[in-house]
Amino acid sequence: MWLNEADEFSEIFKGFFPFYLLLALPLFIIISPVNPVGASYEFPISRMQQYDLHGVPHGCRSAPVNLEARSLSGWSTSRHCVVARLQDISAEHFREIRSKAGALLVVLPKDIETLPQSEKQILMDLEKVMLSQEVFIPVYFATWTPELQDIVDDVANSMVTDEKAGTAAQALLNSVSANGYQIVINTNKAVPKTDVHIASIQGKLIGHGVEDKMPTIAIVAHYDSFGVAPELSFGADSNGSGVAMLLELARLFSHLYANTQTHARVNLLFLLSGGGKLNYQGSKKWLEDQLDGVDASLLQEANFILCLDTVGGANSLYFHVSKPPRDNSPGANFLKELKSVKSNVPVEVVHKKINLAEEVLAWEHERYSIRKLSAFTLSSLKTHKQPLRSTILDTKSSVDISQLARNTEIVAQALARHIYNLSADTFPFSKPMGVEADSLKTYIEFLTAQPRSAQLLADKNNPLVLALSQLLSGYIKDVKVSYQTPDKRDPEFVFYDITKAIVNVYSVKPAVFDLFLTFAIVIYLTIVYVFIQGFPKLYSVMLRFTTQKKSKTY
Repeated sequence: MWLNEADEFSEIFKGFFPFYLLLALPLFIIISPVNPVGASYEFPISRMQQYDLHGVPHGCRSAPVNLEARSLSGWSTSRHCVVARLQDISAEHFREIRSKAGALLVVLPKDIETLPQSEKQILMDLEKVMLSQEVFIPVYFATWTPELQDIVDDVANSMVTDEKAGTAAQALLNSVSANGYQIVINTNKAVPKTDVHIASIQGKLIGHGVEDKMPTIAIVAHYDSFGVAPELSFGADSNGSGVAMLLELARLFSHLYANTQTHARVNLLFLLSGGGKLNYQGSKKWLEDQLDGVDASLLQEANFILCLDTVGGANSLYFHVSKPPRDNSPGANFLKELKSVKSNVPVEVVHKKINLAEEVLAWEHERYSIRKLSAFTLSSLKTHKQPLRSTILDTKSSVDISQLARNTEIVAQALARHIYNLSADTFPFSKPMGVEADSLKTYIEFLTAQPRSAQLLADKNNPLVLALSQLLSGYIKDVKVSYQTPDKRDPEFVFYDITKAIVNVYSVKPAVFDLFLTFAIVIYLTIVYVFIQGFPKLYSVMLRFTTQKKSKTY
């Protein structure tokens, strides 16, 4: 009975089914990951800036990625995508990666708003280096998550494990057992955007009398932001604070101009300009239209143009001019009033001549000074080279609302004294008609609710632009929105279409693991083949042994 069953078992081994079972099933078990769900990850990422200005390319020029992830100290060729934390990358690291690596994926700090100021300064300096040169490899930024942190640690630890290996065999074993990752970003090649519009929003408070025969004071602030990645550029202080101050000034003076007893004989013109971070393209186009249009005389006779830029911090205010105002001129009188409002807040004049050889003007007032208009910029920054003006670290926490309210009060009081020719001890905007910190806070929260890089606001009916025009319309009548489009033959600026993407991170084994697995499969198949081929002989031996044992029993 037992021998008959053995014969049947032998016949089964000679068929196809056990051959498949013995080969395929163990291979599937070996190759299958322990946790299939954890074998791949997906994260939203932001692409580095890419734009052209005056024909000069800036930022990252490539987008798709399909490379092996390596750490900051473990990469070696253009086949590697360097994955590292922002705070671990130095300017020297970036220059080397830019010239030799295949791509760069930067992980932002866990809580970017709570970083110490010393660390922020280092990171802002790094941004400046990254933006100062054309980059041909794809560069992306990812916000921190626990899963992404684990990947960064795994990539870094795989290199550390190799360095700690005592022998070549141990190093080989470490390489086989290490976790590897493949970085895949499936995007098309970035192409120039079409139908681009830069919007500028203007409104006026017309003085009491004949409009064309009254002096005009223009208050200007650009509303867009700038940083190493468009999708991460919120620009709270630069220049959200300038926009917030302009809106608050419009609110305050609209109350005065609505009352016949306080209706001044001065026109107040408010302008929210676009393209400020792109050499003040909005102001440039608006100024050309004004000087060549019917309102030319109104602007030509302007007392001065006050530009507001990064006014939400510091204990001092800086009065930036290209040419110091003449004594007893409207600009000089306004400066005198600024200095007298609060004695504990110094107002320092910073004189800088316009350098037309530079690609980008330093301050927005220079656009107006070139056209022989009296203009200056008020800022809490002493120099235009401060990295705070172009950083992704300029978040809501960068603005001190109390200081912004104080600075707004200084400008409002000085402007009112100048317009109404009031004495130095007069405070026209005292409570309850004074500056409202809650209003300024609301403006900042609204402006930082989304990134405001120029290319993200370039569509004609952008919601943010429409919302700003509605806000200004709440205080001022006759608000208009004008648009600038680049020349198709010789554009002054060019935007590109890919600003964000999705990165797929696949958990893979290194190439040495494939080699090791190939040898293991070959050995396994050899053993199976020998076993199948030798099974009949083994069966005969077993049969002879059992037959002899049975005969001895009888």
